[in-house]
Amino acid sequence: MTEAPIGVIGSGLGGLAAACTLAARGYPVTVFEANPWVGGKAAVLEDGGYRFDMGPTILTVPSVLRRIFDEAGERLEDWLDLRRCDPQWRCFFDDGSVLDLRQENAAMKQELERFHPGSSSGYEDFLAFSKQLDKVSQNYFFYKSVGGISDTFDWKGSLDLKTLKDVMSMRMGVSVFDAVRKHVKEPRVAQMLDHFTQYVGSAPDQSPAVLCGIAHMQTDEGVWYPIGGTRAVPTSLEGLARKLGVQFRTEAEVSRIVLDGKRASGLQLKSGETVKLSAVVSNMDSYRTHRELLEGTPAQRKFDRKNRRDPACSGVVLYLGLKKAYEHLEHHNFVFSKDPEAEFEDIYRRGEPADDLTAYICAPSRTEPGVAPDGGEALYILVHAPYLRDHHDWNAMLPDYRRKILDKLGRSAGMEDLEERIEVEHALTPQDIHDRYRVLQGAIYGIASHGKFQGAFKPANRSKLVSGLYLAGGAAHPGPGMPMVMMSGWIAGDALDSDGIASRSQSHTASAAAVG
Repeated sequence: MTEAPIGVIGSGLGGLAAACTLAARGYPVTVFEANPWVGGKAAVLEDGGYRFDMGPTILTVPSVLRRIFDEAGERLEDWLDLRRCDPQWRCFFDDGSVLDLRQENAAMKQELERFHPGSSSGYEDFLAFSKQLDKVSQNYFFYKSVGGISDTFDWKGSLDLKTLKDVMSMRMGVSVFDAVRKHVKEPRVAQMLDHFTQYVGSAPDQSPAVLCGIAHMQTDEGVWYPIGGTRAVPTSLEGLARKLGVQFRTEAEVSRIVLDGKRASGLQLKSGETVKLSAVVSNMDSYRTHRELLEGTPAQRKFDRKNRRDPACSGVVLYLGLKKAYEHLEHHNFVFSKDPEAEFEDIYRRGEPADDLTAYICAPSRTEPGVAPDGGEALYILVHAPYLRDHHDWNAMLPDYRRKILDKLGRSAGMEDLEERIEVEHALTPQDIHDRYRVLQGAIYGIASHGKFQGAFKPANRSKLVSGLYLAGGAAHPGPGMPMVMMSGWIAGDALDSDGIASRSQSHTASAAAVG
């Protein structure tokens, strides 16, 4: 009798990482994807000779991706052509000043002294603090299923002096906003460093200081661009998965996880088909997984009682094909608001689009000219927006907010004639994101990392409510962002393998025995 495969719901980066990890370890895997394409948010848009990455555009911590290919005995370099971006970001401030974030410390120190004499020492102090927090994350947080502080430290057994020092170094009860300003006094430099927290779609003044470790992760391993765009990442993972024997079923929307008692035993598709499985990895938003795919079950009710967290922010994305490039832009750019605290108040507390906004601009033609016609530009512009509220009607809101975005870029980033350069234009609103990607209330980054003590924790990758159910994606541990989402998939696969609840294929077992 053939062993039922493991089912993966969704082919986003987390689902693909889980599928590759499990297949590399010999398990039969089938991926069920509701959309006609594979890759989730990492989709591509092409129009008029312009090519746009529709979702994530910043690839950091490539060691996570390398680990997934290593599982299969493959070299990452044989699948992806990665190019380093340095400066990592170019920052435009409301007063007209410009600051580049450099990877190498000496170059960054020189840049800071040019920008504001005396500001480099605070930055170096912050990076040392960030390095310690990243070390704590590597030791206790990454590459294992964690759902809370009790999963991180062995409070009864191994809380020795070193571990206690690591706990204290996390600065629990302190926000990112306050931790940054303890080290960095220059307000514009502090605003730049706040923005590392925007990778997880959360307000720096509500997020725990441990997230400052993201800064060291980026400056240590760098910012990278895969030729072909970030879409090349899911394309390479899909290719690896198929090489390993993973089966893909697109336009196969899952309506329910089938339970045998408290154990996941299959999936019911929207078409009415029921598929028997040995285990399930859900790359669908963890909240929507429980509320929709486990609706009416004790697991759904218990999950809702224990997980009362706000969604992270959403966003408005403009895809602009320009007939003439802006040469003063770098590959990655931030155009900052004048008052970050007022901006956070609008988005995260009032739940309204920011009046004075921060915009992220990706101009990939700096690294890959072929994304646009000669002399042109394929701009991706993201402005964070609140997650969907009942009164938000983005069909009505978008025209005015588009105008506000273009005005901000003209005023603060030297792009005064932007409207006249546009040849191709498309947009995504929070409503579009909610409908297209089946995320919670249009939240790009899953759930918010708010809470100065527990804010860094997401639902664990190994479900504590349903045996045989594992979670991957930005709304599961360790959270959002390309490397973290792929890590979540690896953890889900590794946890499933460690639990021994599914059987490896006979061919893999035989070949492993022969090698041994």
